[in-house]
This record gives sequence, C-alpha cells and structure tokens, in this order.
Amino acid sequence: MAPYTSAQPALSWCIVGRGAIGLLAGARLQLAGYPTRLWLKQPANLQLNFTDIQQQNKQLCLLPQQTNSPVQRLLVPVKAYDVRHAVAQLMPYLANNAQLVISHNGIVPLQPLLEQLTPEQGLWFLSTSQAAYKPAPDHVIHSGTGSSYLAKLTAASWEDDDIVAAMTVALGPLSVVADIYPLLWQKLAINVAINPLTAIENCQNGQLAAPRYQPQIEALVSEVCQVATASGYPMDISSSLAKVYQVIAATTNNFSSMQQDVQAGRQTEIDAICGYVCQQAAQLNIAAPANKQLLMRIRALTTAT
Repeated sequence: MAPYTSAQPALSWCIVGRGAIGLLAGARLQLAGYPTRLWLKQPANLQLNFTDIQQQNKQLCLLPQQTNSPVQRLLVPVKAYDVRHAVAQLMPYLANNAQLVISHNGIVPLQPLLEQLTPEQGLWFLSTSQAAYKPAPDHVIHSGTGSSYLAKLTAASWEDDDIVAAMTVALGPLSVVADIYPLLWQKLAINVAINPLTAIENCQNGQLAAPRYQPQIEALVSEVCQVATASGYPMDISSSLAKVYQVIAATTNNFSSMQQDVQAGRQTEIDAICGYVCQQAAQLNIAAPANKQLLMRIRALTTAT
C-alpha cells in the first residue's frame, strides 16, 4: 500500500471499537502513515496481527484514543443498534469541526444522529463489501476484496477531499455518491437473503445456493424490491436476485455476521435488516410476510440465548 503523501501531515483517525472492519480500516490507515487510535470501553494498547489480502502478516500497535485532545476524524464501524449510543458517548470529545464516518449493515433512521451534531460537524455514510474476520481478538484477516461507497449527509466543506482520501486508503476502492440510499437498499436485499438464513441454518453463505432455499430467497428479495420501489428507489427483482447469488458464490466459505452473532449469543442487526423492511412496508401498506417471519425467528433465537 502506498504511503500517505501530502504537503500537510495526515490527521489522526479515531476508530470506535475493535470489530473486524474497524480493525481492517485501522491497520490499513496506520500502514499508510495515518496516526490511528481506538476508542474502546476499556482503553488499552492493541498489539494487532494483521493478515492482508496477500496473506502477508504484519504486526501493528493501535493505541487508545486520548480524551484530553479533541477527536477530529472518527470512523464508527459498529452494529446498527449501537451507532446512536456510540456517537452520543463521543460528542463531548469531538472537535467543533469533527468529521464522522458511520458504517453498518442494514438501514436505520439517520435524522436523530444528524440532530446530535453541530452545524460545523460533518456526517458521512460508508457502505462496504470488503470482508474481514477475527480468528482471535488481536488478529484480523482481510479475507475478501470488495468496494466501498461514501456519501456525505451534511453540507460540503473544505475538508471533504481529506475524508475521501483517508477512506480510500482504509476501505477502498472507493466511489463517492450523492445519495447513499439506492446502494443501501441494494445491500439490504443481499443482507435479508443471506444473514438471517445463515444464522437460522447455522451454515456458511455458500450453502444458500442449494435449490431448497430458492423460494424463500426469492420471496425475501421480492419484498425488498417492492418496498424500495414504493419508497422512491426502484429495484428490479431479477437483477437483485442475480446480485444475491453472486455474493453467495463469492463468499461461499464465509460465515455471515449474523450467523456469528447468533452463535456467540450476541444481539444481531435484524431490526435494521428484516425489521427495517417490515417497518417501511407497514407504512406503505405493503405485505412483507417473508421478512416478518425471519425477523420473528431471529428475535426468538437471540432471546433464547
């Protein structure tokens, strides 16, 4: 990876948590010369073993964010249900012109988040298909290449190029888009088809290519397309299904994040995935029985654990 080159020194980035995507971004930023720190519930140095996409191992040290200096650049790659809480906790430590990049699966209302920020602070959404996992708490593996899309949700500013450059390093290749929602709906169609089914079946993504799952996948994706189209984001069922099966084939040996969460007894992002589809469908008087069924089943699984 090419080092950061600029007439100005690279600004420090603070990354919330120690999830796989956050550590992938942190490792790539640090290797490119960006000072990178972690915001953790229990601050401590993280001696990180990073395995890049070429299967090369690198030993890095990620330090905890200091609370005595304002955070100027913040990446929040946490679960959808944790975003508002994470940002609320960090608000007292943010610089007046801080730039925040959030990234998670599913869709959650963003207006409450925007209302927490001051007019000078910027909010971005990054959607990525980069794949990473943690075989151990201090080891992250970049397990699959993907692409990322970045949209600014607040007014443009002179700092925008700096954010784009950093996120290109962290999770690129990167495309900047004016409206993130068409991409979020497309990703939601993939998430509703793969995440809950792999969690319920306790299987790798590739097993969903079996013919017996086809009717259920078609029903789930069809409902997403109907709701997205009614919401002003037209989606074609056949092309959406094709993308789902492309992802299943490309990630055949992967375990989805929801499968891992259910197996570990953790809270899932089901409310931001099938739950969001059901919520929007109800407002539009559209039936979404397939998504509702999986929403209830995942909730029951996680309640049982």
